[in-house]
Amino acid sequence: MRSFEDLIAEAESADVDGWGFDWLDGRATEERPPWGYAHLLSDRLGSLAASNSDAAALDIDTGGGEVVNEAPTLPHRMTVTEAWAPNAQRARELLGPRGVDVVETAVSGGDPLPFPEQSFNLVSARHPVTPNWAEIYRVLAPGGHYLAQHVGPASGFELIEFFLGPRPVERKGRDPHGPDGEVAAAEAAGLTVERLETARCRMEFFDVGAVVWILRKCVWWVPDFSVDRYTDTLRELDAQMRAGRPFVAYSSRHLIEARR
Repeated sequence: MRSFEDLIAEAESADVDGWGFDWLDGRATEERPPWGYAHLLSDRLGSLAASNSDAAALDIDTGGGEVVNEAPTLPHRMTVTEAWAPNAQRARELLGPRGVDVVETAVSGGDPLPFPEQSFNLVSARHPVTPNWAEIYRVLAPGGHYLAQHVGPASGFELIEFFLGPRPVERKGRDPHGPDGEVAAAEAAGLTVERLETARCRMEFFDVGAVVWILRKCVWWVPDFSVDRYTDTLRELDAQMRAGRPFVAYSSRHLIEARR
């Protein structure tokens, strides 16, 4: 394994824009939920395009558009939203040539979606910041579906708490009531939840550079993270990994599908 300093320098200079994780290949692993969200979305977009020549779909918080771009066929009208400007620019570069409209939105997930009522046959999202159920209901056409993979409670908290110490309140996640709370919120907005599945997936980090890179990318995990601030913690991790013990954490995911 290369020196601590080399691994840190490489991770600090690496690109973290977009929502791809290829940089971690060979340096970290994460089990995938059994439902295969990218494949599900690809199939749904293709079926929608085949069945309705004027179909419209919206992907919320698309990142750099990587998941949408995996679909070989897109509906006639495909729109994505993204709040972080570098990601929105990457999505334009990736999806623009395919005729996808990339719309920059406010960072707050509570703001209204900038679209008319009943605009879309399908609304999707992989890891939305905060699902705005009332807005999702409003922009869906009658009979339209919401298909998404959400981040569940306490996702990655083994790593977060290694740096920050115990976080019992934050462990409850984005929704303190978990997936069942999201179902209740969706149905309160008028949607009918047709499917809910949950998964807990093992993550392993094999070198300290992988940890630095993921904390630079997922800035909300350790908001005050910097190498200088956490050098001692990083050296402790580095020593553990050099001794042949990867750092293990668990991600929490749930698949949710709802219909208007």
